[in-house]
Amino acid sequence: MSAPAAERGQWSSQIGFILAAAGSAVGLGNIWRFPYSAGESGGGAFVLLYLVCVLALGLPVMLLEISLGRATQKNPVGAIRAVRPNGPWKLLGYLAIATGLGILSFYAVIAGQVVAACVDFTQRIFTGRELFHSFGPTASIFFFALFTLLTVLVVAGGVQRGIERWAKILMPMLLVMMLAIIVRGLLLPGAGEGVAWLLRPDPSKITFEVVLEAMSQAFFSLSLGMGAMLTYGSYLSKKQNVLHCGGWVVFFDTLIAILAGLMIFPAVFALGQEPNAGPDLIFRVLPAVFGEMVGGTAVGAVFFFLLAVAALTSTVSLLEVVAAYFIDERGWSRTATVWAAGAVTVLVGLPSALSWVSADKEFFGWMDLLWVNLSLPFGALMLCLFATFVWGLRKASDEITSSSPEFRWMAPTWRFFVRVVCPIFIALILLTRFVPVDRLLRLLGGGT
Repeated sequence: MSAPAAERGQWSSQIGFILAAAGSAVGLGNIWRFPYSAGESGGGAFVLLYLVCVLALGLPVMLLEISLGRATQKNPVGAIRAVRPNGPWKLLGYLAIATGLGILSFYAVIAGQVVAACVDFTQRIFTGRELFHSFGPTASIFFFALFTLLTVLVVAGGVQRGIERWAKILMPMLLVMMLAIIVRGLLLPGAGEGVAWLLRPDPSKITFEVVLEAMSQAFFSLSLGMGAMLTYGSYLSKKQNVLHCGGWVVFFDTLIAILAGLMIFPAVFALGQEPNAGPDLIFRVLPAVFGEMVGGTAVGAVFFFLLAVAALTSTVSLLEVVAAYFIDERGWSRTATVWAAGAVTVLVGLPSALSWVSADKEFFGWMDLLWVNLSLPFGALMLCLFATFVWGLRKASDEITSSSPEFRWMAPTWRFFVRVVCPIFIALILLTRFVPVDRLLRLLGGGT
C-alpha cells in the first residue's frame, strides 16, 4: 500500500534538506560524545584522525545513503525492496528501522538529562539555588518522556511544516549560541592552552585505539548506518544536487564538532579541570566549570539549552525513519504513526531511563553497545555490500551524477572507496568489538 503524497512529503528546497540532515547529524554525538572522545583520546591527534575518517569513510557512505533514498523515493525497507523485491536483503531495511528506534529509546534519555540540567541552571538564575539536588528515577523518566513528546510534536508536523521548518529555526540558533559561548570561554585566562591541546596534533598520541575511536565517532556523528540519511534523501527531488547536499551536511557536522570542542576545552583548561573525564565531562565537569566562571550560571543555562536543541534535531530524524516505514509500506497516517512510535519509544526506553541513574549504568551501556557500536557499523557495512553486489555502484554513481555533473570525475574514486576502503575499515571497527585491540594487533602483525 503506497503512502499518499501529502503524508510522505518532500523538502521544499535544497537548504531545507541540508539544515534538516545536518540537524540529524549534529546532536549529542557532536556536542556530548565528540568532546569526551577527544578528551580521552589525546585532543589534537584524535581531531586530525577524525577529520580524515569523515572524509575517507563518512562522506562516501553519506552519498551512498542519500542517493539510494532519492533513487527509490522510499524508506529503508522500501528502498531495498525497490532494488531487490525478494530475498534476505530486505532485512537490512528492517535493521535500519530497529536501529533508529533502539538508539532513540536511550538517546532521548540523555536528552532528557540535558533538559533537566537546562531547567536546573535556569532555576539558579532566578532563585540562586539548585532545583535538582539528586536526579532520581522519577525525574529521569519524566524528562525522558517529555523529550520524546517534543520529538513527536515536531515529526507529526510533516516533512516541510514540521522537520524542515524547525530545522531552519533551530540550526541557526544553535550556531549563534555556540559562538557566544566560545567567545566567553576564550576570554578566560589560560584558555589558549585548551585551544592548543584541541587543535595541535601530538604524533605520540596517535595509536591504533585512537584511530578506531575516530572511525567510530565519524559514523555515529554523521548518523550513518541507521537509515536516517537514506530516509531524508528519499524526500529530495531529482533536481537537487546530491553531491552538494552530502558535502554541506558533512561540513556542517564537522564544523559543529570542532566548535563543541572550542566551547568546552578552553574553559576546562582555564579553570584547571581534567579533559579526560569521559561521558561525565558535560554533566559533571562542565557544571563545575560554569560554577567558577563569572556569569557561569547564565552560560550553563544557554549551553544546556543549545545541547537540547541539537539533541532534538537528531531525535526527530530517528523517529522519522520509523514513521516513514509505516507511512510508505503500511499506508498509516502520519499522525497515528508518530504517536504510536512515540509511545513504543517510551516503553522501550524505560529500562534505559532507570539505568541512567544507577551506579553502573549497565543496561544503558548494553544498549549503547548493541545499537551504536554494533548495529551502526554493521548497517553501514551491509549497505556498502548491497550497493556493490546488488544495486550496482555504477547505478549509484549515475544517480548522483544525474543532478551533480561535477561528480563524474570523482565517481571512480568514490566507487573504489565504497567497494574496498569503507568495507575494510568498517569491518575492522566491528572486529574490535569482539576481539581485544591488543590481541587484534598481534594477529595483524602475524604474532600469536
